[in-house]
Amino acid sequence: MTTDLLARIEDRAARVVVVGQGYVGLPLAMRAVEVGFSVTGYEIDPERVAALAQGRSYVADVSNDRVAAAREHGYRVTDQPDDLADFDVAVISVPTPLRDGAPDLSYVRAAASTLASRLCPGALVVLESTTYPGTTEELVRPLLEVAGLVAGTDFFLGYSPERIDPGNPSWTFENTPKVVSGIDAESLRRVEAFYGALVDKVVPVGSTAEAELVKLLENTFRHVNIALVNELAMFAGDLGVDIWSAIDAASTKPFGFLRFTPGPGVGGHCLPVDPSYLSWSVRRRSGHAFRFVELANDVNEHMPDYVVQRIIGLLNRHGRAVKGTRILLLGVAYKAATSDWRESPSIAVADRLVALGAEIGACDPHVATTLASTLGLDLVEYGPEALAAADLVVVLVDHPSFDADEICRSARLVFDAKGILRGRDFPGEIL
Repeated sequence: MTTDLLARIEDRAARVVVVGQGYVGLPLAMRAVEVGFSVTGYEIDPERVAALAQGRSYVADVSNDRVAAAREHGYRVTDQPDDLADFDVAVISVPTPLRDGAPDLSYVRAAASTLASRLCPGALVVLESTTYPGTTEELVRPLLEVAGLVAGTDFFLGYSPERIDPGNPSWTFENTPKVVSGIDAESLRRVEAFYGALVDKVVPVGSTAEAELVKLLENTFRHVNIALVNELAMFAGDLGVDIWSAIDAASTKPFGFLRFTPGPGVGGHCLPVDPSYLSWSVRRRSGHAFRFVELANDVNEHMPDYVVQRIIGLLNRHGRAVKGTRILLLGVAYKAATSDWRESPSIAVADRLVALGAEIGACDPHVATTLASTLGLDLVEYGPEALAAADLVVVLVDHPSFDADEICRSARLVFDAKGILRGRDFPGEIL
């Protein structure tokens, strides 16, 4: 390279590769194009490659227009490793699922190996995939050094945890502070410079392991607190207490309390997975169980069972059995205003009700009806007719398009697992 990477980043002359064009990698790639970098997105899924090549997005927070505009400004997507040659900056944003309770880093290994043979002196590689502390130094670094270049001497290496919150209109990739780290001071300088060009604020930390822990801490905090209110919701009825009113009142405290609300469980690409990464890492390193995480996993994983038991009780009180009952589920995605249905508790609730003999339909304006066979659900259009045709409507996701007044007017019987009907007169119950 004829000029230092810092200068190339400042001049927007750096050639950027983003490995993985999913919910994390695609928004990052779009932003990098928009600030002036030449960006290549590497994706092994041929359907995704074809969609992006045609200017079509499959990520809810990235519009088709944004992809088309990026293509006009030089963004290209490829599934050919040789197209990644001579990069200046490479970001690894690939999945890190759990397999039998242990982290599966096969995608990270494959990404690092693909980049290693195309690594040039002076380049920067940043891992964004969620993982346990030590991964960047202990796994990614040796894989990148296999071709002979040495991290910290011949090339730079860092870690920056992703903070994408699908469906959040207030906190986007650009205005969410970005935690950054490097294996040494020079690596950190370049990681700071790169992300400083993409986001409003960067937050440097002392080591890659510290940055890796940040992501796990953030999601473990959420996971444990969601489990707390979920368990309280299960016991509140026995105590004769309205859990939702109690949460509202507690939320008026201006310090020492953060609002979390109950629901049918947790889903998505973070909460069902990330805390278990931390638990696995703690057990591997120290031999001790991370009891908070394991208890939270137990509570949240059993919330679909609790919801189904509540549904059975509600139907029984209205003289109906689950078998043969037409049940309409509102919401397939794991959270409001997003199309992401990975690990969605709605799927778990549906599976349990089907096993009991219910006739299940589902509405979700964010999830494509073409996914019906994949999800094993009959996806129908949301509206008064669909609501009225069901013997029971179950609210599982608080999508803004699910109008509470319309549900109250049209539905015969409702079980509301998200509390959107609170304060209204309707036939049914709230979690």
